[in-house]
Amino acid sequence: MSAVNTAGDADFRGPLDVSRAATAVLDADDVVVGWSPAAQRLLGYPAQEVIGRPMSTFLVDGTDASRTAADQLGTEPPGAPHARRPVLRMRHRDGRIVRVATAMLTLSPSGTGPARLLAVADAEETEQWEALQAMLRGLATQSPVGLVIYDTDLRVVWANVALYREMGTLEYAGLGPDEMVAHGEILSDRYPPTLEETMRQVMATGEPVIELHYRGRPPVDPERDHVWSCSYYWLRDASGASLGVCEETMDVTDRYLAQQRLDLLVRAGGQVGTTLNMARTARELSAVTVPQFADEVTVDLLEAVLEGGEPARGTEPAGDMIRVWGPGYDASTRQPPAGRQRIDYAPDSPQARSLSSGRSVQERLGHTEAADGQPMPRARLVVPLRAEGATLGVVTFEWDGRRDPFDAGELAVADELVARTAVSIDNARRYTRERTAALMLQHSLLPQSLPQLTAVELAHRYLPADNKAGVGGDWFDVIALSGTRVGLVVGDVVGHGLRAAATMGRLRTSVRAFARLDLAPDELLARLDDLVTQAANEGAIRVDGQEMPYDEALGVTCLYAVYDPVSGLCRMARAGHPPPAVVDPATGSVTFPDLPAGPPLGLGGLPFETTELKLPEGSILALFTDGLVQSRERDLDDQLDALCSVLTEHRQPLDELCDRTITTLLPGSVDDDVALLLLRTHMLDRHQVAVWDLTPDPETVGFARAVATKKIGEWGLEELSFTTELVVSELVTNAMRHAAAGPIQLRLIRDQSLICEVSDTGHTSPHLRHAGSDDEGGRGLFLVAQMTQQWGTRYTSTGKTIWAEQPLVLDEEAFGF
Repeated sequence: MSAVNTAGDADFRGPLDVSRAATAVLDADDVVVGWSPAAQRLLGYPAQEVIGRPMSTFLVDGTDASRTAADQLGTEPPGAPHARRPVLRMRHRDGRIVRVATAMLTLSPSGTGPARLLAVADAEETEQWEALQAMLRGLATQSPVGLVIYDTDLRVVWANVALYREMGTLEYAGLGPDEMVAHGEILSDRYPPTLEETMRQVMATGEPVIELHYRGRPPVDPERDHVWSCSYYWLRDASGASLGVCEETMDVTDRYLAQQRLDLLVRAGGQVGTTLNMARTARELSAVTVPQFADEVTVDLLEAVLEGGEPARGTEPAGDMIRVWGPGYDASTRQPPAGRQRIDYAPDSPQARSLSSGRSVQERLGHTEAADGQPMPRARLVVPLRAEGATLGVVTFEWDGRRDPFDAGELAVADELVARTAVSIDNARRYTRERTAALMLQHSLLPQSLPQLTAVELAHRYLPADNKAGVGGDWFDVIALSGTRVGLVVGDVVGHGLRAAATMGRLRTSVRAFARLDLAPDELLARLDDLVTQAANEGAIRVDGQEMPYDEALGVTCLYAVYDPVSGLCRMARAGHPPPAVVDPATGSVTFPDLPAGPPLGLGGLPFETTELKLPEGSILALFTDGLVQSRERDLDDQLDALCSVLTEHRQPLDELCDRTITTLLPGSVDDDVALLLLRTHMLDRHQVAVWDLTPDPETVGFARAVATKKIGEWGLEELSFTTELVVSELVTNAMRHAAAGPIQLRLIRDQSLICEVSDTGHTSPHLRHAGSDDEGGRGLFLVAQMTQQWGTRYTSTGKTIWAEQPLVLDEEAFGF
């Protein structure tokens, strides 16, 4: 075939075709003048018995011999080859009746010679053929599936009406498959890149292709992409020779777009909001939607939302807008540009209108100049970011080269994408708020800054295992004690996160309170253990039928040490905690003192013991929690060796040693909280300390005042002489009056303050009280408290020491002078 045949033009041959049917030639009087062999086979009459007889003699059932055959049979009207044929009854030669379908064709209208040709065929066969033809005509004219037949050169030779409706033209005869539409593209995987290659593969392999998706623009709608579902199969004749390929195609644009949009929403559900970072969430939205849904995406958020604040309810947002993602942002860095880009919308901008109305706003931007200099239309869709009735920001989608308006499906997809993003951003906002609160709690619980002390030089590091919340249960502390001593604490709470941090804060507060009492390390841990045990016994929960303490402080480890820069002694005790590392200042060797372990807090069973170490000046003490050296992936001995290797460089600054310790021992992420406290010891110069042993004699008070005043003068602190004389007099007198028999010691220490200490063998605690107007005594400690910066009492194994501190620069207003 060389031309296209539509359903209305095809000449479908059937049983009444003259090449197949029984035929009789009639003259003008309907007398048979010709009789075909097929007619003899159908009716049984040989030609010599029929020729010369009227055709009406062979008709039965209501036929009228006076009527001509033309009247009874009718004449086939021109141009109606597919009309239903008359069905008559004719008598067979053997007497039986035969149902036949007939057709009469005019041969010569002149009235001389053969006038008409009568074609006769079995009625049942003809009816079956006509039913089949009706179905074929329906397939060709009524089927919604486009049918195209290509010859072996893959040129169009026939197409049905459905394809005509899709293409809007019949001018595709002789075209190839890829020439039927503009900008064609195969969307399905695992197929050749063009339809022609696909068809040649079908003819080469004989394997049909089913449900291939193809995109292009048909002539009837050249401004919009359409998607067709195409199937191909090989056409062969009875001998197996190739006739070509048949194509079945259906426009599935709406279904395809619906599936693409559904797939987009599914991807968004899995790829947007994977982190609790608002800028990252905006980047993920852009990655999912560009270029599948839009050409550009911009996300702007309220500054208060970025900071974790609670957005105001309603549609009208309050506050500055910050751009967190937009065109030009580098997706490879996974972060927006440094600094906040503030956005100020014009009142009539689509973003401002969308924010104020709480609804999507469409905008046509006219034609912009494309890269090739040609005008190009641009469209914009703005959707507000809203969660739980509050406005968080706005998302802007933009398209280049778009002419057709947004359909309902696109608007619904945009709303759903933004709604899902709003939920993720609101979750990130809540996380930011909670994390900020947690960090504030953590910062309030840990030392804000380490005190500047003469006794030690300090450095520290803290790494929480809960990187998301940024809080943990480990802690450290440095506590200034009387007599220039310093208390050092490091502890490890079971668990991580906010609850462990709260437990840590409670324990840290307790340790500081006990340390202010100047308790020995073992006694401090014993009191802390009693506190934990009492709290654990006050409340419990039932787990598997057993009551279990809920307090996370149960099982906490702790190490407490007190360093005295006057004597160089360090006294420490531990409750199940790792011992510290001690670095010798002369050799750089690292040792781990053999301290009695003691049980973790709240478990009981063993007492705590204090160990005393003599630390040369310049020694380094490393206190740490077990997260520094213990984990499932790291060997304890290897970690301790690595710590020793770093600490041997003890002459380096402590901050540098801290950093090197962390990077060496913890090169990756941590799975347990880590606290590290490094200190380098110092000792007070002998000229900064003066000690006198006094006898319990009344004259001793005057002697004590005199030697103290002299030493104050030598130190150049003459302005403190009056206060020092008063303090020394009152404290020595109090020791002589209330202490048991034994020696009395007076000690002055010149450090960041002037410290006066009086020690005796008594254990009676002095009390501050107001003396009556007629009392002769009782005003000593009251005067000491009023004239000094602070005062207190600490107990030793041989008695007690009462101490008082004065600032080196006298503040006259503070003392009411």
